[in-house]
Amino acid sequence: MNIKYTQHAPLSRTAMAYVLAGGRGSRLMELTDIRAKPAVYFGGKSRIIDFALSNAMNSGIRRIAVATQYKAHSLIRHLQRGWNFFRQERNESFDILPASQRVSEEMWYLGTADAVYQNIDIIESYAPQHIVILAGDHIYKMDYEQMLQQHVSENADVTVGCLEVSLEDASGFGVMHVDANNRIVAFLEKPENPPAMPGKPDVALASMGIYVFETKFLIDQLRRDAADPHSSRDFGKDIIPYLVENSKAVAHHFAQSCVRSSAEDNVYWRDVGTLDAYWAANIDLTDVVPKLDLYDRDWPIWTYGEITPPAKFVHDEVFRRGQAISSLVSGGCIVSGATITHTLLHTGVHVHSFASIRNAVILPYAEVHRSARLNNVIIDRGVVIPENLVVGEDPVLDASRFRRTTKGICLITQPMIDRLGIT
Repeated sequence: MNIKYTQHAPLSRTAMAYVLAGGRGSRLMELTDIRAKPAVYFGGKSRIIDFALSNAMNSGIRRIAVATQYKAHSLIRHLQRGWNFFRQERNESFDILPASQRVSEEMWYLGTADAVYQNIDIIESYAPQHIVILAGDHIYKMDYEQMLQQHVSENADVTVGCLEVSLEDASGFGVMHVDANNRIVAFLEKPENPPAMPGKPDVALASMGIYVFETKFLIDQLRRDAADPHSSRDFGKDIIPYLVENSKAVAHHFAQSCVRSSAEDNVYWRDVGTLDAYWAANIDLTDVVPKLDLYDRDWPIWTYGEITPPAKFVHDEVFRRGQAISSLVSGGCIVSGATITHTLLHTGVHVHSFASIRNAVILPYAEVHRSARLNNVIIDRGVVIPENLVVGEDPVLDASRFRRTTKGICLITQPMIDRLGIT
């Protein structure tokens, strides 16, 4: 039986979270050659999508759907392994919705709105009172119940999650202009010259790609949009601008619902859509007091808990001491006579003797052989680094071998290593 919310019941009890996780994330270059951006590893044992899903779970939402499309196998496998604990008899559900040509044999998901439109029948079968549309590719902690409460109390047609960003960065977002009551009076999708917030000339109000709707209203809007031959079937380009003009669209400020532990001073939200941003967000976790607290037991980041032995550090000789300094080391890792500094090792990484690693993000089951020296790198899953390889000391050589960013971060994949011809 569906639970009807009352004045005192959490709105999350009758809401559905719908996560859009079909994008490639092309700015992550070869890191998304075999997986979608939401499936990229983050923080030692998680995937990027785990943050949106954990926020929904911790907010009290027990009906969740994930729409997938681009190279979805890695993502689907992770969801099946790590998020399979929802039970229908407890009025819970977890649906994985790949693009499956359900509307037309010639149509995959054409845009973010279409990824919801094509699954209207599934949404209606659960009859949620509200639906929270989420992007599956950002790192943050947020209580969606607060946003739902604002949506209902202000009688909004759509509530848009937003955060303050610099004008320099705002051109990559949908930018909102609001009145004194937080009603959105203008919405511009990725403007070249974004408008500043009133009284804050260096800051713009940007959409987080989080939207709250009453479900019936959303379905009506999706059907209206699907009938428009000129629509690109996208929330940011079509649905939200239309509602700003014709309905009541309200902004929800992220600072009101950002979840922070006692160790976190500021609101935290990251788009890890570039190699530099991805590397920096992971390396930030190695700080003594990181900006993002993954140790907050009141708001855990749920994920697939792979069964591994404890991390191991071996050898205690001069120049051959297994040690980690200001680093995160996941289960199953072996640091054998090597030194790692300001580094994040994901599950099952093996670093051999005399290797020196600094400022590195190393994904699961990579192996670094003897005497390698690596600095400012991202190493993809399963990559085998040969003996004596040096990265991070010669920018010209690095750029000729690997994917090197303008900020000097090198992405290393196995095909890049294979092209070196080093055994």
